[in-house]
Amino acid sequence: MHVTPTSTNNDQVVVLLLADIKHAARLWGWSRIVKGPQSLQGTPGLLFSKVLGSGYEGGFGLRPSPSRQGVFGLFESMQTAQAFIDQSSVIEAYQERSNELCWVILKTWSCRGSWDGQSLDVCAAQPIKGPVAALTRASIKLAKAPAFWRHAPPSQNALAEAKGCQLAVGLGEAPFVRQATFSIWDSVTDMNAYARSGSHLEAIQAAAENDYFSESMFARFVPMKVQGQWQGKVYA
Repeated sequence: MHVTPTSTNNDQVVVLLLADIKHAARLWGWSRIVKGPQSLQGTPGLLFSKVLGSGYEGGFGLRPSPSRQGVFGLFESMQTAQAFIDQSSVIEAYQERSNELCWVILKTWSCRGSWDGQSLDVCAAQPIKGPVAALTRASIKLAKAPAFWRHAPPSQNALAEAKGCQLAVGLGEAPFVRQATFSIWDSVTDMNAYARSGSHLEAIQAAAENDYFSESMFARFVPMKVQGQWQGKVYA
């Protein structure tokens, strides 16, 4: 999938990489998570990064996946983001060791909050039509984590069945307390219909009323490119 750019090439760009590591390379995959952002040091144009684990089968529960993981990178420009995709040894290593690999290039049209103190610059207008993407991440207060997880599974499990949801994956820096959800939608209307109804709305209200998070970020994006394969679906 390719979307015509809506802003200049010098704006910040987010790259999200999703990988399902081959069984023989899982030790390598775990080493990437252990090293975290250090494994991406020296990448030209990279402003901020995270290496993330995933829930079982790429889902949202507490059980971790032995093979699925993600890489989040904030780049200073489209050029440096594309160079990372096309030329980086990081991408090459994941390609060699993955059963499935999918990457998404994104421009931010809305961001509230921060991730380890890093926010995202708004570099695109809210799209009138076409696909959109969302990233929700939070550092959950340890004392509030049991209450959070009572609300989270119903809303997150409903995500995969939501109308207009093209892709949804649960990601996290640490089990139980540092969690994220990434999704791609057919339209803003479909994304908002899910976010503002049912169990997801109840979870948002509970988080606000009970102060579950020490830090959170809610970001919305225009997907500029989506390519590869994830959970059997091919993107091009």
